[in-house]
Amino acid sequence: MYLGSHAINMDAKGRLAIPARVRDTLLEECAGNLVVTAHTEERCLLVYPEPQWQEILPKIEALSSFNKVARRAQRLLIGYACELQVDANGRVLIPPTLREYAGLEKKLMLVGQGKKLELWSEERWMDWLDSSEGEGEMPEEMASLSL
Repeated sequence: MYLGSHAINMDAKGRLAIPARVRDTLLEECAGNLVVTAHTEERCLLVYPEPQWQEILPKIEALSSFNKVARRAQRLLIGYACELQVDANGRVLIPPTLREYAGLEKKLMLVGQGKKLELWSEERWMDWLDSSEGEGEMPEEMASLSL
């Protein structure tokens, strides 16, 4: 389970060090094999342990190519997907196309989302926190949730 948020830095070559607690979980769960891809709704990246990606990939592929929304999701999720390996120093190299898509520069936020992680530029993350995005009608599934 990937929880919490981590402020991290990326070097000029596009490498970032995975925080130790997250790295240990990734090494245990998937031997450090990741799939990183574009988020379909936000300008951030989705970071999946490879087994999680293998579970959702057939569902993405099964979407109708005749539906414009579904086709856009397929193009982003599959088209930007990149297999990465955590190296011996606990780092991953984010390809330039993904860095550009998410506007990643030096300061980043790695945010746990349960079975996956999101990778944000720190600036976009702070802008998202300050925005009123997501405010609106509460989904039925949340009506009985007590925090």
